[in-house]
Amino acid sequence: MTDNRTVARWLVSFLGFPIGGYIAALLIGPLDTTGAALAGGALAGAVIGVAQAWALGPHGPRPITWIAGTAVGLAVGLAIGATVVDYATDLTSLVIQGAVSGAVVGLAQAGALLPRLRVRALLWPPALTALWALGWLVTDTVIGSSVDQQFYVFGSSGALVVTIPTALLPLALHRRRPSPTDACPTSTHAGAS
Repeated sequence: MTDNRTVARWLVSFLGFPIGGYIAALLIGPLDTTGAALAGGALAGAVIGVAQAWALGPHGPRPITWIAGTAVGLAVGLAIGATVVDYATDLTSLVIQGAVSGAVVGLAQAGALLPRLRVRALLWPPALTALWALGWLVTDTVIGSSVDQQFYVFGSSGALVVTIPTALLPLALHRRRPSPTDACPTSTHAGAS
């Protein structure tokens, strides 16, 4: 995959945010309890994880690891973040909730990135902390009072704010070729019986 194609796939993955958030709101309801945060966060996180795993392609971490990490990260991050702000939807509360959610998702995803990116994977959690907070800031500015509906993740505008700068991740993974230790353990070797 060329660099342009790699970035283009990642940019399309922004759709996982509004789709995941919509599905969570539709099936779970508003983000107004810890149970809703856990269930809706896991559901929205799984959808975001699927979109991002597709975008990362063969150079990314194993899809199941990325998807599970994103789902668990968003579930736990939302449960903590929404509880800390008492499920409020004012701008400051959304930015705090976004920062907490981004930090926990970043930690979970960094675990999947460590084998490939080594110490550089540790840059991912602080980057997502800042970008997810910014994502809520932009979403609140764009859709205003609609945030009172207690969404699980920011809207498309916030998703673009998060996705565009994080396009460096698939580029870094694409440029770092897998080592033999990154290979899937189920691969067969010639001559094995």
